[in-house]
Amino acid sequence: MIVFEQVVKRYDGGYTALAGVSFEIRHGELVVLSGHSGAGKSTLMKLMAVIERPTSGTVRINGQDVSHLPRRAIPYLRRNLGLVLQDSGLLFDRSVYDNVMLPLVITGHPPRDAAIRVGAALERVGLAGRGRERPAGLSGGEQQRVAIARAIVNRPSILIADEPTAHLDPDYAHEIANLFRSFNEAGVTVLVSTHDASLFAASRPRRLVLAKGALVEDGVLAEVAA
Repeated sequence: MIVFEQVVKRYDGGYTALAGVSFEIRHGELVVLSGHSGAGKSTLMKLMAVIERPTSGTVRINGQDVSHLPRRAIPYLRRNLGLVLQDSGLLFDRSVYDNVMLPLVITGHPPRDAAIRVGAALERVGLAGRGRERPAGLSGGEQQRVAIARAIVNRPSILIADEPTAHLDPDYAHEIANLFRSFNEAGVTVLVSTHDASLFAASRPRRLVLAKGALVEDGVLAEVAA
């Protein structure tokens, strides 16, 4: 489903963010991505979403080589991807409802079905009935839930989240982790980058560990140090 083959990402100035990374994530897996700050976690996720392109190597999503995907084809790929970045990217001058609706507006989704999907996504993340509120009036954890609702409103088969529990207090962090586990239990392939892998340990997920751009561990989280 997600395949990296000897992927290298080198930026201007010679900095190498990823150095020959290879792995395969199968359908329905829950994968936790760990590593120190600057290890290459965010770069890896941006390559999956074709926000960036590899310097060399191949990235395949659902059997499609996205390493050289034409720009016009990227929106179609992203319909199957739910993406939650460190910066939630919420529009604070819009309502919660409008923020979650945005991906469906971009893809030209029929309004009636779009409204049903937005309501279902907000209910799924525990924000039913709060669509008229503005993000500025929500807590950090609730804002993260809005970002997650926006990521799942297209009902993606793959959900990618970059540090979704960062800057949250422990209670909110556990709630968000539980939310991602529930998506995985419903059949969604989930890849979560986190500095606190112990949040997901109860599910015995697979863990990939990056260090200085290299993949240094690949195993079950419960079998390695959390």
